Amino acid sequence: MPHETAESLRQLIRSRVRGHKFIAVSNREPYMNVWRDGKLEWVRPASGLVVALDPVMRASRGLWVARGGGSADIAASDKHGLVDVPPDDPTYKLKRVELTEEQEENYYYGFANSALWPLCHVAYRSPVFREEHWQAYKEVNEKFAESIAEEIGNDQALVFIQDYHFGLLPRFLRRLCPQAVIAHFWHIPWPNPEVFRICPWKQDLLRGMLGNDLLGFHIRYYGSNFIATVDRELEARIDREQAAIIYRRHMTKIRAFPISIDFDAVAREAASETTEQRMETIRKQYGIEEDMIVGVGADRIDYTKGLPERIEAVDRFLDRYPEYRGRFVFFQAGVPSRTHVEAYRRLNELLDETVERVNAKYSTEHWRPIIFVREHLPLSELLAWYRLARFAMVTSLHDGMNLVAKEFVASRVDGQGVLLLSRFTGVARQFHGDAVLINPYATDEVATAMHRAILMDPDEVRRRMCKMRDQVRENNVYKWAADIVRKLAKFV
Repeated sequence: MPHETAESLRQLIRSRVRGHKFIAVSNREPYMNVWRDGKLEWVRPASGLVVALDPVMRASRGLWVARGGGSADIAASDKHGLVDVPPDDPTYKLKRVELTEEQEENYYYGFANSALWPLCHVAYRSPVFREEHWQAYKEVNEKFAESIAEEIGNDQALVFIQDYHFGLLPRFLRRLCPQAVIAHFWHIPWPNPEVFRICPWKQDLLRGMLGNDLLGFHIRYYGSNFIATVDRELEARIDREQAAIIYRRHMTKIRAFPISIDFDAVAREAASETTEQRMETIRKQYGIEEDMIVGVGADRIDYTKGLPERIEAVDRFLDRYPEYRGRFVFFQAGVPSRTHVEAYRRLNELLDETVERVNAKYSTEHWRPIIFVREHLPLSELLAWYRLARFAMVTSLHDGMNLVAKEFVASRVDGQGVLLLSRFTGVARQFHGDAVLINPYATDEVATAMHRAILMDPDEVRRRMCKMRDQVRENNVYKWAADIVRKLAKFV
């Protein structure tokens, strides 16, 4: 059976939700405008969510509502905040919601990323709960509801809300547009009830999310945690057989939708002549000989990604297996993230210190073990590194899914490459038995896994990689979106 494509998704949306506006909502916009040397330019932000949702919006030809974050966003948009995107081939509209600096500081860096993010990831960082953060979170959620309602009016609409920035939006929007069908995809984990109960505004947040008709998580486990949390905190009727919650006469269905990538697009670019040329350029630029072993990692610099732990594992690997000194290089791309938050500033300092210490310990005149690039690299650059690598490391301490793992798999058009994958990622449920699963907290275990990846028989490598590639090919981003659209269509 052929897998889903942009065209099959487009046909599905036209046939199943005809007559309804299709509106996606996220904090981060898919394209932003900035001023550079007095000229207006387009930039595509680094975001796994954007990478996943942009193909869906191209297929739906709908409207994307997001926070305007670019210095030239206002100048590039019309009086209603609307602009046609993508800039090189407009297929849908983007509506930018303008926030004040104070709202952004308290809503985004405050409640969303200093409270909800550590709370849901259970990453041994204490959440910060402040009244002014919560008030801003409510204000921004209500502002988005009003902006979306302006576009809906009295029309029928399907609204697809993204992530933890908008836990209150569904209920606000339902009050303004009761005729709308509202779905919400929660891109990060949902903790167990015992963890979530420390949130001072837990009941308000749960009530907001129960404004949805459909609430999606990456895996069933997170959905089960959410149901258990509601059962503990609210007077609601739980239908576990149907995975549904009835609260104040409104039903919310809870479903698992594992997010993915555009497999064909990634594989096509990875196999291109441009990528082959870039691989040779990288070898020359960094002095990587043909017989050198390359490991690779690519992440936002976030404390949930296990980056210091990963570098410590490289240290342990070189200590335990000295025969690879001078023969092994580990490349880490790190995208700076949320540097306004103190925990992230401390993480950046720790990461720099750890990389510097390990390099100082092992480097020679002509070789250093770790190449650390702190910037957002274009996908074309990352694909060249993925193709060069003997193995990729995904060492998240907790991750809703992790699309880097899927990008690495899609890039390996040669059928080679080993994926070292944290057990604490959502994608580990899909790649169980084919990726080499690791506990990122156990440095010796990770070092042993690196050694295993290097020595693994090529036939076994190919068998594992081919099975993971089949998994991602069949369960691509269009299937993720199509499954959600099919569920939503039942509410129409």
